Amino acid sequence: MNICPITYQQSETKYSAKGLKKLSRRLVKLNDLHLTAEEQRREAAIRSSRMSIQGVQPKLSAILNVKNSTFEIVDINGKYILKPQHHIFAQVPENEDLTMKLAKIAGIEVPVHGLVFSKDGTLTYFIKRFDREGRNKKLPVEDFAQLAGLSRETKYNYTIEKIIYLVETYCTFPILEKAKLFKRILFNFFVGNEDMHLKNYSVIARNNQIELAPAYDFLNSTILLSGNTEETALKIKGKNKKLNDKILIDYLGKERMKLSEKTIENTISDFYNLKISFAKLINISFLNDNNKEMYLNLLNERMTRLGI
Repeated sequence: MNICPITYQQSETKYSAKGLKKLSRRLVKLNDLHLTAEEQRREAAIRSSRMSIQGVQPKLSAILNVKNSTFEIVDINGKYILKPQHHIFAQVPENEDLTMKLAKIAGIEVPVHGLVFSKDGTLTYFIKRFDREGRNKKLPVEDFAQLAGLSRETKYNYTIEKIIYLVETYCTFPILEKAKLFKRILFNFFVGNEDMHLKNYSVIARNNQIELAPAYDFLNSTILLSGNTEETALKIKGKNKKLNDKILIDYLGKERMKLSEKTIENTISDFYNLKISFAKLINISFLNDNNKEMYLNLLNERMTRLGI
């Protein structure tokens, strides 16, 4: 019996029927990527100047060819982003896929995503682009570095307090988006995502309103960068480590975001009720046993620190 790398469900085939249907209702199988992880990294380096989404991880633009049951790498009009194994850090695709799945069950909007096998048996992470709709329609999206008038080089030169101001300034219904933002900040603290800089936050224009874009680039960077003591890329109340309930709940949620007691209580309650589900998902993920243990230990320590 196999574990489907898209749904984590047991399956008699490499991918479960439910996993394939997430990609397309017409998909009945999915072939391995025709490149090894090393070949994908090489292609990503060659094509990097043509990619509209940049970052530290190697990335490829792709479409899903349902007829040929495979992802195809393209230079333009890609609907998916592929991220192969990193040449230095182990299991980055497995880490990101798990973290995004944890975000989904926490009630955070995420795009269709999963893992696909490559020619050499390694796993590559895929995520559907949320700024594409229909055949060629592009939805307006701006990351918070653009909103703040900053660049890729200055994406860490900001604070969470200023992020709140951007949400209040640009979003159609700020109070709703601040509640979403609060949940995302807590979630990223719990899972050790210490690299949420300005370019990892975006707003999207859809359904006649401007709101937070679906989550992306969520991963447990703490277990990748062992020894790093920072807990957030953007400071909160002047701090980027030793965060606690006084800072994240009382100061951030109540004082700065001005969220209602009910909203904050519901958010905390949601996380409390998900502790067992989080642990189960981590344990059936594609991380190795050592990374699973580190992920669980960090999650438990961070949630305990906030009294959850």
